[in-house]
Amino acid sequence: MSTDGNVLIGRDVELGLLLGVLDRAAVEESPEAGIALVGGDAGIGKTRLVTELARRARERGFLVLVGHCAELGDSFPYLPFVDVFRDAMRDPQIAPSFRRAVLDRPVLNRLLPGATPDDGGMAGGGGLAQQQLFGAVLGLLTDLADERPVLLVLEDLHWADRSTRDLLTFLSRVLQRERVCLVGTYRADDLHRRHPLRPVLAELVRLPIVTQFGVPPLNHDEMAAYLSSLGCGGDNEDVIERAEGNPFYAEELVAVGGGAAGMTTGLSALLFNRVERLSEDAQQVLRVAAVAGRTIDDALVRQVTGLPDGQYDEVLREIVSHQLLTPTGDGYRFRHALLREAVYSDLLPGERTRLHAAFARILAGARGSAAELAYHYLASHQNAAALAASVEAAREAERAGAPAEVHRHLEQAIELWESVPDPEAQAGTDAVRLALWSAGAAADSGGSRRAAAQLRRVRDALGPDADPLVRAEVNERLAYYVSDTDDQEFALAAGWAAVEALPPGPPTRVHADAYATYARALIWSEKHHEAPDWARKALEAAHATGAGGAEAGALATLALYHEVSGDEPERCEELLEQAAARAREAGDLPVELRATFHLARVHFERGHLGLARTTADDGVRLALDTGLAWSNYGNDLRFLQMLVHYVAGEWDRAEALADGFAIRVGSVPEAVLSSFALFVEVARGNPRAAERLPWLARMWHESYFLAYLGRGLNAELELWQGRPERALEHVRALIARLDEFDDRVLRISAIGLGALAEIARRPGDPDAAREAVREADELIERARRTNVVGPFQYHLGIESVAWLKRAEAEWLRVRGEDTPEVWREVTDAFDFGYVYEVARSRWRLAESLAAGDRRDEAREQWTLAVNAADRLGAAPLREALRAFGRRARLGEDGPGSPHQVLPTLTSREREVLRLVAEGRNNREVAAALFISPKTASVHVSNILAKLGVTSRTSAAAIAHREGLLH
Repeated sequence: MSTDGNVLIGRDVELGLLLGVLDRAAVEESPEAGIALVGGDAGIGKTRLVTELARRARERGFLVLVGHCAELGDSFPYLPFVDVFRDAMRDPQIAPSFRRAVLDRPVLNRLLPGATPDDGGMAGGGGLAQQQLFGAVLGLLTDLADERPVLLVLEDLHWADRSTRDLLTFLSRVLQRERVCLVGTYRADDLHRRHPLRPVLAELVRLPIVTQFGVPPLNHDEMAAYLSSLGCGGDNEDVIERAEGNPFYAEELVAVGGGAAGMTTGLSALLFNRVERLSEDAQQVLRVAAVAGRTIDDALVRQVTGLPDGQYDEVLREIVSHQLLTPTGDGYRFRHALLREAVYSDLLPGERTRLHAAFARILAGARGSAAELAYHYLASHQNAAALAASVEAAREAERAGAPAEVHRHLEQAIELWESVPDPEAQAGTDAVRLALWSAGAAADSGGSRRAAAQLRRVRDALGPDADPLVRAEVNERLAYYVSDTDDQEFALAAGWAAVEALPPGPPTRVHADAYATYARALIWSEKHHEAPDWARKALEAAHATGAGGAEAGALATLALYHEVSGDEPERCEELLEQAAARAREAGDLPVELRATFHLARVHFERGHLGLARTTADDGVRLALDTGLAWSNYGNDLRFLQMLVHYVAGEWDRAEALADGFAIRVGSVPEAVLSSFALFVEVARGNPRAAERLPWLARMWHESYFLAYLGRGLNAELELWQGRPERALEHVRALIARLDEFDDRVLRISAIGLGALAEIARRPGDPDAAREAVREADELIERARRTNVVGPFQYHLGIESVAWLKRAEAEWLRVRGEDTPEVWREVTDAFDFGYVYEVARSRWRLAESLAAGDRRDEAREQWTLAVNAADRLGAAPLREALRAFGRRARLGEDGPGSPHQVLPTLTSREREVLRLVAEGRNNREVAAALFISPKTASVHVSNILAKLGVTSRTSAAAIAHREGLLH
């Protein structure tokens, strides 16, 4: 009888789902990355299923990478990825291309076996290092997928460490069009209500690229077939009934003979029944192996057992022949985690403690992993050694760019503190310093509130005799973390407590940080006028102590004050340039990215588009080169880069950048980035806008900035589609949430007033017109109040001034009182380089001129607007201009009419247009031309833009009219 158990039976549906994800990722021309999450009870056959998937993936030419989480894995950051890297570097067929991809990203050296503390330089610790690592892993997968599609399997995610869970979430969100398929398995029966994987799964299943399903028990016939494949003849009804559809349980029942004892005992006892058939030496080796974990280092277990080599090898052969352990590269693995759990749970308390102590002793001598050492010290109740090992494990996790694990190890050390004599000697630091480190790690892993709560407790516990510098540092860090939670009043109070606690004497880095943090808090308070003095104090202290990063940060803060106050705008730009340069000299990448973003933004808001473009392009290049394209400031630079090209009228470049912004978003930062794509998509009439908006709308309640972008551009889309009432719904929702002096009200008001003008000018509904005038009067007053100097003396930027003028002009249009002079002012206001808004303003200027019978001037402005719309590919504007041109008899179609545009279509575009005119959808067009539906969609979008129309129906009408079908 065979008990191989590698046959896959009864999983056609589940395998079909996985193969579907696999095949979509393998498409050459238009791949769709896919994530599959496979749950199921222990022993149900998840591993068999993904093993079969891996076999078929290799047959299809995939590069298959497999990593395993372990029960001890919560202490070991990125454990399954370390597993992947180790196996890939050993595989002669994979290693060359894998090694090349890793060499391009030194940060990834942290995941290689035997990595040392100096491997893979990070630009900083904590969260930034993690962002670099995440970006590098994404880049690695993308590079590998350029050569051939990749299947990445992560097994046993219920044991995954926090950093692995975060990396899985990151990849699930950002993978879109790469030839990558990621499959994760987890035990569904282990996911109790507070299990950390539960919220991750709940978040991921919202993403459209994620497929989740459970592996069900085998039915009666499938179980009978499975037992037959194991070589079991005769009557198996008792086994089938007892196994309850679980293949592993069935195997174990078969292995013990399926007798009466097997029929009445639980699975744990059943598994141990097999262990008891081994010799005494073999049972002892298996017990030692169970303490080691599911994956067993052969040399380590050999030392702990103390058996002579020959005897040890014979014992291992016995265990392997009974199919309890399976050989791997450097050791062995329990055939199933349930087996390891059964053996471990059978250990007596004293025996378990003794074995853990033995592992700790050997690992300490071999200088093994500090996290593993801490685990064994804790399990053997050696608290002092566990404290020291936990602190060292935190250092290891910090070098690996895993702040969540840093925090976990330090929390463990803090919990042990009171139980250890002379804990400072064991930890190499004091309790306050440990808490500061722990809070920093918490903040770096996204837990600013947790960090602030921890430091509140530390601050409250400080006695009256505490070192003033320590008191200042605790308050400064507390103020810094609280500012991230938007409690500005508390941040200001904590910041003042920090500077008040500073001792006299030579400045230190704590002085520099305290002054800088307090200055930042002051900027947004009623005492903002005090901010420059404190920022200058921070500069002096940073310069005196050689703290280049702190000096750069203080320069950036001082620049922000000059921007907010509105005085010396040139000084703001100078300070940001100095901040970026100083940060570069100091090697402080976070501050360099921050300063570069704000410098590009200030250039942009002052209308210096050329400088803004160059600075943003340089910033994005820096973020990409350092693996930080997905960090906060990396994202900010990417959307600003796109926006600058959009405003400057470089729409092909803007659309190419926007095409890289995910549509199917799963977090607010991703949604903000995605929202910026709507600028060019709405203005060009690109159907992707309609696909993108539903994903964004789900998160509008989570972020006002996100709602401002998404609702504002959705309102513009509704206006272009002739639905001003629906546009107003978005405007009203935004206005209700805006602060009184928020200058974002200006753009939103202009859009709303434009919608009200459309309603007021409709013939035959005087009541609606009167109501539109009433609402317009309220809206313009709200916009005008923003131009009054607010409590922070904020002055409007050049674009905000233009939007205010647009709002005033639209208000007059609602009342029927707009004049060419008003619209000429609007046109001039946007003429700092905003090509599209100048064209839209010329449209209204031409309308006003035509209404005053100034036809030659109207035709001139209309022609300029049409030419700009053609150049930009602004299809909705082009269509509106054509309609106005016909009404005002300025020209039948104007420059760029369809009969002029059709010859410019490529041969493929003409083929696509013929099929569209026949009424075919994108999928049918794709099938007819042997291209992907995605490519067909791009062709259709380009055709609509070239023809200056927004619908397939209009394009078809042009094709018929121009005789393209004959």
